[in-house]
Amino acid sequence: MKWHELTIRTTEESIEMITNFLHEMGAGGVSIEESGTLNKPRDTSLGQWYDVPLNDIPEGQAVIKGYFAEETVMDELEAQLRPRIEELRDYDIDPGEYELSRQLVDDEDWATAWKQYFKPIRVSERLTIKPTWENYAPSQEELIIELDPGMAFGTGTHPTTALCLQTLESVIRGGEDMIDVGTGSGILAIGAVRLGARRVLALDLDPVAVSSAAENIKLNGLEADIQVRLSDLLGVLGRSAEGDTDEADTLHVSVPVDLIVANILAEIILLFIDDVYTALKPGGIYIASGVYKNKEQGVAAGLEAVGFVIEERRRDEDWIAFVARKPERTEA
Repeated sequence: MKWHELTIRTTEESIEMITNFLHEMGAGGVSIEESGTLNKPRDTSLGQWYDVPLNDIPEGQAVIKGYFAEETVMDELEAQLRPRIEELRDYDIDPGEYELSRQLVDDEDWATAWKQYFKPIRVSERLTIKPTWENYAPSQEELIIELDPGMAFGTGTHPTTALCLQTLESVIRGGEDMIDVGTGSGILAIGAVRLGARRVLALDLDPVAVSSAAENIKLNGLEADIQVRLSDLLGVLGRSAEGDTDEADTLHVSVPVDLIVANILAEIILLFIDDVYTALKPGGIYIASGVYKNKEQGVAAGLEAVGFVIEERRRDEDWIAFVARKPERTEA
């Protein structure tokens, strides 16, 4: 079988939105390659190692490839994609002087070739991500996340995902109930339980992500600890307010919860800050990642406006993860 390989050369800050567009338009898979210039040092502080040589993509740029079935009318698809990319500028996301190109490729050229570059990686002091197809002997202190990301975002190699896992390790004390908003491959939910969280509700609006997360949770033997649902946080709050009468679909975490994590775009984070505040217990923690540097002040202002206290800002390259706490109740 042949596939259309659509290549978009754009900026790193527009990766997540353009990747989402490609999935919405029916891509059978998406690959992302970011700048690997010598000006971007690779972090080896936790023992990471890299098989792939540094590429020649300019600093701050990225190459996104989407794969579409041979029968797809690519002229029409490109005509729909270009205005959506242009519209990003209205939301203060600069796609730069992006370029689109395409070619026909055989499925064996891309469907599994990427796996040779995804190796076990130590992303925090205790957490190591291990692809299911790789053999790996962990040390005694390592906590292993088995992962087959499939078509969903979240292998742990992207700075925003690594930031979330490292932050979870620093805030989880054991026994927390957590909600993972935009779970993707389920990696953050799995990592949280490995670190000691009691139960996690993993949410996503993409059916592909929900399926991928459920499979990864099963691979890790955590079906009893993590529940995956096709929903957003507002939907969960609505069900909680109305009362859950369907025993077959009862949510196994009760709102409010101890911890919420969201590794998504800054624009989306700003849309549901009020919902997060409502869904957290007093003293609860919100980890908001996926924030590019040019959105930092806007997200900070949004968090503080609803009453969050920003306790920490963690950084990796040009990305920021916020650690914000809902204040404890004060007596009148």
